[in-house]
Amino acid sequence: MVAKPLAQPNRPRVLVADPIAGAGIELLTQACDVTVAGSEGSPPIATMARQVEILLVRSETKVTDTLMAEAPSLRLVGRAGAGVDNIDLESATRRGILVINAPSGNTTAAAEHTIAMMLSLLRNIPAAYTSIRDGRWDRRAYLGVEARNKVLGVVGLGRIGLTVARMAAQGLGMEVVAFDPLIGADRAEQAGVRLAELPEVLAQADVLTVHVPLSERTRGLIGKRELAAMKAGARVVNVARGGIVDEQALAEAVRSGHLAGAALDVFETEPLPADSPLRGLDRVVLTPHLGASTEEAQVNVAVELAEQVLAYLRGEHPQFAVNAPPLEPMESIRLAPYLSLASKLGSLGAQLSTGAIRRVVCAYGSDSTESAMNSMSAEALAGIVGGFTELRVNAINAKAIASERGVPVEERRSVGGSDQDPTLLVTIEGDQTVSIGGEVIAGEGHVTSINGFPVDVKAEGQFLVVTHHDRPGVLARISGLLAAADINIGSVGLGRDRPRGRAVLVMQIDDPVPAPTLRSIQVEAGADSATLVTL
Repeated sequence: MVAKPLAQPNRPRVLVADPIAGAGIELLTQACDVTVAGSEGSPPIATMARQVEILLVRSETKVTDTLMAEAPSLRLVGRAGAGVDNIDLESATRRGILVINAPSGNTTAAAEHTIAMMLSLLRNIPAAYTSIRDGRWDRRAYLGVEARNKVLGVVGLGRIGLTVARMAAQGLGMEVVAFDPLIGADRAEQAGVRLAELPEVLAQADVLTVHVPLSERTRGLIGKRELAAMKAGARVVNVARGGIVDEQALAEAVRSGHLAGAALDVFETEPLPADSPLRGLDRVVLTPHLGASTEEAQVNVAVELAEQVLAYLRGEHPQFAVNAPPLEPMESIRLAPYLSLASKLGSLGAQLSTGAIRRVVCAYGSDSTESAMNSMSAEALAGIVGGFTELRVNAINAKAIASERGVPVEERRSVGGSDQDPTLLVTIEGDQTVSIGGEVIAGEGHVTSINGFPVDVKAEGQFLVVTHHDRPGVLARISGLLAAADINIGSVGLGRDRPRGRAVLVMQIDDPVPAPTLRSIQVEAGADSATLVTL
């Protein structure tokens, strides 16, 4: 149907491009002229969007750069749900269009579906149903296992992951062990969760469930090596995003018998292709992306989105802003390389950090403006936490999200006082402290210090970061091990505190370093640590 616009003067025009619950539309009509697309004979969405200030979508409508270019009045795009893969965020930010989403309205639905998938897998319910529908009655063939006293491994303790953990621990009597570098031990304990590093979670889990967003840092997070590290007879559940779990590797692990089964609601390609290796496998439960498909969740996300739109129209900051607010044009141009660098420094610090993150300190030169510091801190936080929260961190919500996850953020004007000081310094404090400094040189971001050791490498590409004692032969041994693995070295940066003291080696490489080579570097080259990072 098409809602008849009220056409009152000065009322913002809203286009609801994809179906959302009527409760959200009713809220919007209090302050807006609302048009709902979808009736027979309606113009194309791109044509309808030319006349509106606010566009609301689900996953069906693709909000492309072309669509936004043809909608000169558009200033807000809202997504009824969490994922924003169908919205060109870079283009929206460049055009000064704010993007918001509604990530918490479907928390219960997604968590319940996760538990349902796990129980279906443990008790062989889909296969048993199929057999009895086909006229068989074979109770012995579908002997299951109980959830009680089993270990549930949770990767990512955002809203959904934490809800799943509570349901499993408090409702099913499971022991829950989880990996999330942004959650403190006290908060995890309140939810009945024990924190551990990812390798320990993989080794202990009877059932592994993932609840992180899909990003470059989480794509393939659970791959062949991780699946092999799980105990024989374990099971894997994914109701988060397709691509986090390597589907080919998962199918092989189930087919070989190493894993007892898997349950997936999301896939790398949707709809699931007919030739997917997951189709036809016994002990695999598949559903067509139903995590948020409940009546209640659809109402919740529609209302949550509408309330944020109304808050925005009142001049307030929406709770779930997805992209950073636009800077003034000249400041945006000047800050662009610094914003990119801040994100890279945060990402590098996070990849070098281990254990819980308890505080982040961002330090800048004494001449930095408040808006510049705020925007650069947001980018640094996005680099640090972006891979392990379902929300995208930005200048609007960075501090609120960090506070929600128990990570205080401090900004200082305390670097850049001398020629040796970096322009930006991002420090991550936790079980260990990692500090990454950077400069913009000839318009390009450079990493200029790691934990106080001076280096100079362009902040782009893959790197091997090695900490060691400074002594003859270390570089040669590491280079030899990389050569033996057919890994080419692009550049080398070396920093040390004094001759034959502590040192850090940063090697830009063309290919990923396999785990056995990383271990060999530590053993054969005598390195304290060897970490592969990507910027």
